Formats: sequence, structure tokens, C-alpha cells
Amino acid sequence: MTEWDIKKLQILRTLSERGTVTATAEALLMTPSAVSQQLSNLAKQLGVPLLEAHGRRVRLTDAAHLVLRHAEAVFAQLERADAELTGYLRGEAGEVRVAAFATAVPALVVPAVRRLRTEHPALEVRVREAEAREAYELLLSGDVDVALSLAAHAPSARDPKFSRVPLLADPLDVALPAGHPLAAASDLRLADLSGEPWIFGGSGPWSEITLAACEASGFVPEQAHSASGWTAILAMVEADMGVALIPRMAAAERERRAGVAMRELSADQPRRHVVAAVRSGAEEGRGVGRVLEALRAVSLSPPHPFP
Repeated sequence: MTEWDIKKLQILRTLSERGTVTATAEALLMTPSAVSQQLSNLAKQLGVPLLEAHGRRVRLTDAAHLVLRHAEAVFAQLERADAELTGYLRGEAGEVRVAAFATAVPALVVPAVRRLRTEHPALEVRVREAEAREAYELLLSGDVDVALSLAAHAPSARDPKFSRVPLLADPLDVALPAGHPLAAASDLRLADLSGEPWIFGGSGPWSEITLAACEASGFVPEQAHSASGWTAILAMVEADMGVALIPRMAAAERERRAGVAMRELSADQPRRHVVAAVRSGAEEGRGVGRVLEALRAVSLSPPHPFP
């Protein structure tokens, strides 16, 4: 039977993710020469070439991709074994590390932690604020156990390295200056705001979400001002500088602004979908499972549209 070396397979997997030997070495705290030597030894053990020259770089061969397909199943099973062993040894105790984007921390993670402190006081949750790209890098490297992101920025559901757990569909409400003619409208549609100056980020997730929502309603928004933080966006709305879409999960921020009128959109209300992800197999671990249960429970009681 072929001799399989888990450590060397992890190096091959990291090279597939990072793209270069140098980046792989940096991620694994190794030297590039050590990475190359380990992969060369793995190729000899398996009896197939794993790398081929591609200009000044290397790329994985078809045989390497075949090996990785099977290795992913091995990694997932090892995660399950590790999770089960941890649950056996620690019972309800242990530590679960969570990475989540900014608005998810107060809206989902903090209420989940409060719930866990009551139901499973020996389970410690460590929280790290991180946007999607960083969160999934941390998850893949093993530095966190659960990552929360928008579904649009999560790994594909077909990615064998991760398991995704849908949490909620977060409605987007519109923020208007308190004196705006449409501030008291009872049946407000996004299309009604097509001629307004808009405030949203110059790039990144919120820019994409705002543009997609407006385009789905039949118009391209005129970007009058650019900001990515809710405090800055709402301050500009309050100053009658434009209108903006605000996620309902950011309720704590928007309720502080007396000069802002929040309105729930009618039939064409856009939503952003939030998911949690774990390394495949890790969801069977008792601690991670408890955290996912708490997040799901919190997500079933989303904030009310307005105070």
C-alpha cells in the first residue's frame, strides 16, 4: 500500500491554496527549500510527479489534483476525529474561536456568547473581528474554528474544505434625512429613490450590495459620497447629504441618530444572506456545535425594523 504522509499532504494543500512555494513557506513558517524538499519526497513516496514548471513558477500536475481530492476527505475525517476526541476529553468545556464581520459581532456573536454563558458556562468563546477574506484564511489555517460572512463572500458550497451553515437573511432598510419628503411614506420602494444622491462605499462588499440592489430595482445609484462605516454614513444622511441602505443588523448604530428616518422598503426589499462556515467535519465537535446552535437560535430572533 502507498505510504501517505499527512504533513506533506498539508504542504501540498497549502501550495494549492497559496499558489507559490514562497507563499506556502511563509504560511507554514518553513523555508522555501524545505517546502520543495518535502514535496519532492512526497512525489517519490507516491510515485507520481506532483509539480511541473510553469514559467518561473510551478503548478500542480493532474496527479497532484487527484491526490488532493482524496486528501480533502482524509482531512475532513481527521477534523471529525479531533472534534470527537476533544468533546470526549472536555465534555462541555473547551474553547471555540470565532471570526466575524463588523455588524455580525454585536448582532449575532455577542448575543450567542451571552446565551452560551448561561447554558454552557464552561465553554469559552474567543471573538475576532475579520472580513471574509481574512476570516476564511484564519479558518483554513486553523487559527479560528467558525467564520461568519455574507454568503456572497463565503466559499462555494461545493468546496470540500468547508461546511456552510445558513444563519439569516438580513433585510436592508433605507436611511433618509428626517426632513426628507419621503420620510413619512407608507409604501416606499427602492425605485422611488432613483433620483436621490446615494452614500455607500467606494469599493468592497457594501458597494457591491448597494449597486446590485438598486440595479435590481431598475436604476444605477448616483454615488454622492463614499464611506464604509455606519457611523460615517448615518452622519452624512443626518446632514441631508444623501440616502443610504442600512442592514437591519446595524440597528444599534442607526438608532442613535435622531435626524435619520429609517424606512422599511416594500415589495422589492433587498436582503443580504449571512452564513457561518467551519472546516469540513468540525461541525460534529461538541464545542463548535454548541456555538453554531447558539448562532442559529439568535438568528431566529432578528432585530425589529425600528424602535
